[in-house]
Amino acid sequence: MQEGIHPEYPAARIKCACGNTFVTRSTRGDFQVDVCGACHPFYTGTQKLIDTAGRVDRFRKRYEKTAAVAAGKVAKAAEPKGPESK
Repeated sequence: MQEGIHPEYPAARIKCACGNTFVTRSTRGDFQVDVCGACHPFYTGTQKLIDTAGRVDRFRKRYEKTAAVAAGKVAKAAEPKGPESK
């Protein structure tokens, strides 16, 4: 191994959004993560909805608008029409 080319590799405290904290080593220092081994759905066997920056809410709002428009079109098509002139 060459001397002086490797970065510092100090201990780092990692904090998860679920509240779990653990210590490992990292070149970037302390940081926070959204999912860890204690709360990840693959390891826990439970389903967890991870909403980053409100993406799920934005999708639901958009879907509600398109669903309402589609329901309006279906209702208009089903309305009886007046007498047709030939």
